[in-house]
Amino acid sequence: MAAVQWRSRGRNYDAELQKYRPEAALVEFGDYHPLKPIMVTDTKTRRGARKGSTSSSSSSSSSAPADPLSSMLDGTDPLSMFAAASVSETPAMSHSSSTGDLGRKRREKEEEVVGPDFEHWLSKRGEILARFTTTEKLSINLFMGSDRGKALSPGSSAVSEKVRTRLEELDDLEEGSQRELLNLSQQDYANRIEELNQSLKEAWASDQKVKALKIVIQCSKLLSDTSVIQFYPSKFVLITDILDTFGRLVYDRIWTMCSDPRPLPDGFTVEDVNDTAKETCLNWFFKIASIRELLPRLYVEAAILKCNRFLNKSGIQETLPRLTAMIRGIGDPLVAAYARAYLCRVGMEVAPHLKDSLNRNFFDLLGTFKQISAESVQNQLVLQRVEVPEYLTLYSPAINWILQCIAYRAPEPLLTEMMERCKTLGNNALLLNSVMRAFRPEFVAVRATDFISMIKECDESGFPKHLLFGSLGRSLACADPPESERLTILNEAWKVITKVRSPQDYINCAEIWVEFTCRHFTKREVNTVLADIIKHMTPDRAFEDAYPQLQSVIRKILTYFHDFSLLFSMERFLPFLDMFQKDSVRVEVCKSIMEVFIKHQVELTRDPVILNAMLHICKTMHDSVNALTLEDEKRSLALLIIGFIRMVSFGRDFEQQLSFCVEARATFCNLEPVLVQLIHTVNQLAMETLRVVRGSHSRKTAAFVRACAAYSFITIPSLSSIFSRLSLYLLSGQVALANQCLSQSDAFLQAAVSILPEVPRSISIEGKLRSSESFLLDFINNFLATLLVVPDHPEHGVLYLVRGLLNMVQDYTWEDNSDAKVRVYISALPLLAAMSQETYLYSIPKVDSNETLYGGDPKFLSEINKLCETLIGQILDHLKALGRDESPRRQGALAFSLFGVLLAHGDLRNNKLSQLAVNLWNLSHKHGYCETRISVRTLEYIKHQAQQPDMVHLSDTVQRLALQSRT
Repeated sequence: MAAVQWRSRGRNYDAELQKYRPEAALVEFGDYHPLKPIMVTDTKTRRGARKGSTSSSSSSSSSAPADPLSSMLDGTDPLSMFAAASVSETPAMSHSSSTGDLGRKRREKEEEVVGPDFEHWLSKRGEILARFTTTEKLSINLFMGSDRGKALSPGSSAVSEKVRTRLEELDDLEEGSQRELLNLSQQDYANRIEELNQSLKEAWASDQKVKALKIVIQCSKLLSDTSVIQFYPSKFVLITDILDTFGRLVYDRIWTMCSDPRPLPDGFTVEDVNDTAKETCLNWFFKIASIRELLPRLYVEAAILKCNRFLNKSGIQETLPRLTAMIRGIGDPLVAAYARAYLCRVGMEVAPHLKDSLNRNFFDLLGTFKQISAESVQNQLVLQRVEVPEYLTLYSPAINWILQCIAYRAPEPLLTEMMERCKTLGNNALLLNSVMRAFRPEFVAVRATDFISMIKECDESGFPKHLLFGSLGRSLACADPPESERLTILNEAWKVITKVRSPQDYINCAEIWVEFTCRHFTKREVNTVLADIIKHMTPDRAFEDAYPQLQSVIRKILTYFHDFSLLFSMERFLPFLDMFQKDSVRVEVCKSIMEVFIKHQVELTRDPVILNAMLHICKTMHDSVNALTLEDEKRSLALLIIGFIRMVSFGRDFEQQLSFCVEARATFCNLEPVLVQLIHTVNQLAMETLRVVRGSHSRKTAAFVRACAAYSFITIPSLSSIFSRLSLYLLSGQVALANQCLSQSDAFLQAAVSILPEVPRSISIEGKLRSSESFLLDFINNFLATLLVVPDHPEHGVLYLVRGLLNMVQDYTWEDNSDAKVRVYISALPLLAAMSQETYLYSIPKVDSNETLYGGDPKFLSEINKLCETLIGQILDHLKALGRDESPRRQGALAFSLFGVLLAHGDLRNNKLSQLAVNLWNLSHKHGYCETRISVRTLEYIKHQAQQPDMVHLSDTVQRLALQSRT
């Protein structure tokens, strides 16, 4: 191997650049644009077309632009195919599968009668269950199922026996075939109700319809029990779920009976219903009519109200007034209110156009308000130790729902009428509250001043005024009152809110009005509101129980204030943030502020008010990181802090910018991505300095860029990621070199070389272990490209950095069966060849590279050639080892790579070098693993080069290169 004598080919880079630069060609653009779709127009006339043909497919397709994505689909769109398939399969569907989907489609269509702007009951269900809770023990009567009637003897009396058995079962219910469960917690009660719901479905599925009815009746009876009155709204929600299930099962069963043999249309009439279905439907109504007690009879009939469609056209219209009148027989005003709410709920689902029944229901409800002050109700409240204001809030869900149904798409004059009725009732606070919540915010906002006057006249003892102002505030947060009245509205509202003694009640109301204040007023008014909140929530650390409301206040302020200099100039904003004492909540608030800052802060800032406040917020986020913090959370926090750092700029005051980075490094030392960003920021600062001085540093700017280099050199070792350190050492070395800081550049590059042995053989990427070889090879290639312009140190000898790198590569523990080390050697040969040129391919202004330092010294060139020969020897030894190990594919690939390097950078006029190139070519093609297309193009390139005056010697070489195929 020592006989190989390396000599680099002389290169004239400028001449090569001119020679191979593509010729400029004039292009007549006109309407041409490379991204514009090509329009193909078919000008040929169609011959042989059928006379009278109306097909237009050819004309439309010929003028359409060619879409490369559509062409890949052969004219078929997979989504269209699925749609077409579903359409084609529809007529062939079995009767059972079609009727299975009919119920769902039918319900969807009927729901369209009530538009998407209507807030459905399901959206209120969770809120009611969470709001109306109790710690009292509850009781429930569970239905005990009977097995009678399941086994019927065959014969003519089977039908009469079945009827008699069912009647006996209904009598059993009246006689107490049930057991009472006492001392249940709220969760136990809900679980028992759910068990009953499942029992209902199982009984129905097993064709035990009477048992299912008995379960529903039993559950309906529970609604007459007000022994734990605070829980009644939640009980209503749980039990009406069972009623809804029952009503749906009955309706779907009758619908299915009508759908045989053909499906019943959505807009069916009574004439479309067969006699069997009518008889079954009528049978259900007769069974329900036989229920003795008023409340279960009312609820169960309301549950199947929709089934009246199968009997006659006006069934629902006639039944609603009758059920409304039946409710007048319920003595307890709370039970009656919720019964009316359920009837309104069912009515809106089956006949939303029948508003007269809804209105009559509401007027009946108004008449029961006098019962609230009756002795029986007051005694019950005393017995259960419930205050009147708390009792009145129990009516809210029912009244709110009834009024929502009435107010849905109602004209504006109806609100005026409702306000007059409130005045007639002495401005009943409970009713007034529901009116403000039910009608459109636009209607309420216009009358805001009138509502405030009515609120003032309400009785404080019955229903707290702050709740009324809370409802008014919700409407004003969605719609704007007249501009001239806004300040008066805010002052009147805040007079009441600030007098609320309970911190929880206070913050619940204040949080609503913060949005109105932010929406219509300046920082002065918002600052006053914040001060008042701090005043109320600080005593006894009341803020600890109100974090959700306080977070809502912050969100609303950030929604309307995007000028952070204005925001942080509010005196009470940062003290308001100090109320968030709980670590997790404080971090969430800081994150929300940072997200808004990054999204809306367009211009770079140096405002000290913003910087100090944001540093405080970012430090709060950083200090929350500990050993238990998840990596995703760390990454999220780091991205927010990085977003802030990128928005900080002190303009031409570079020293102040560097001081900021020094402070940020000390503040955010636990988040590695932030440190990486700071290093990039300082490197960018050094390059910006170079641009400002136009490449000529003064003593002051030279000292500054050295300080930047020192910052990076100190910070990089604190990073745990080895590849982050490697890349930043190299990048910072390049920046130092560009700024003529040679000793600093040397220090960076030496540090990079020194930590190469620390690179692990595998690294974790997205939770999976992967080999680090590819990353390491990329880094080394980048490093080698930088070494071309790095001058040798006068005290370290010739090519000391190149030798140091190659020595590290030699000693590194590579993976078994890896060619990485040899690939590094092959990559080093072009660098060494470039170093031997009289003029380098690239250079750095005002930095003397080795081309200037050595000036083509023969000793320097001799050192380069010796190093190249050593590397080639190592490569050839590896190729021989691969031959012994029977690894022809790897051997061929490496041989062809080395051949390419010799061809591009070696002087093939040297016979030994030329012969080595031929041998490498033959070795790479020996087993046929080399790609023929690449080999052919390589030969064509060599032949083309051989025609050049200074490359004639390649003619002899190319004749000895032959293509060999694998046998």
